[in-house]
Amino acid sequence: MSHLKVTWIIHSGFILEYIDGTNSVKIVVDPFLQPLGDTKEKWLEKMSDTDLLLLTHGHFDHMGDACEVLSRAPKATYIGIYEIFNQISKECGGKNEGVGMNIGGTWTYKKNNLSIPITMVQATHSSDYGSPTGFIIKFPNFPVYHPGDTGVFSDMRLFGELYNIRLALLPIGSHFTMGIPEAVKAVELIRPKYVIPMHYNTFPLIEADPYEFKKKVEEKTDTEVIVLKPGESYTFEV
Repeated sequence: MSHLKVTWIIHSGFILEYIDGTNSVKIVVDPFLQPLGDTKEKWLEKMSDTDLLLLTHGHFDHMGDACEVLSRAPKATYIGIYEIFNQISKECGGKNEGVGMNIGGTWTYKKNNLSIPITMVQATHSSDYGSPTGFIIKFPNFPVYHPGDTGVFSDMRLFGELYNIRLALLPIGSHFTMGIPEAVKAVELIRPKYVIPMHYNTFPLIEADPYEFKKKVEEKTDTEVIVLKPGESYTFEV
């Protein structure tokens, strides 16, 4: 049986570990390490065997620690919109391989017998480099949607129809992204089987109650909301 272990680092940062028999892949998305304090070193060690580093957009709380992660994970390939690819290539010394993409495109990661297509999709936000984006990571039988920082938008319904998203990682903190009412509507549009809330309670400006989000989603939809604390993991059988 294959499984996907999802670990919420903090903010919008996740580690996604897919294991199928002897095959495995570790994907890190938007690691934000500054709030981790004395535990930062332990997190960097956890990421030392990273295969892929995905960066949704060019804000400090999403790509500001990319070089430090890449320096600890020499085999990691970094992926972002073309302008982020160029910036990371300059900043991080060119020791890691990188892939520049653009919205609507798909790049497939291959390792041993695993083949994982990754599609870059739009987000409604801003970015210091290029356009803001999200990623749909098509693990076998279990596509995962990480939208980056975004407001709700109607094309989320299209993503659900096209990609059969099983897990969505959705921001709920408002101010810089959608808040709880908009995130509930996003769930209605995407119709995933599971949701994990993110991008809340890192700063006072984005305080939100994930259990309020859970209650409202599960009243309106068949989606299960899984609330993690920073550093916690949840494993899906896929």
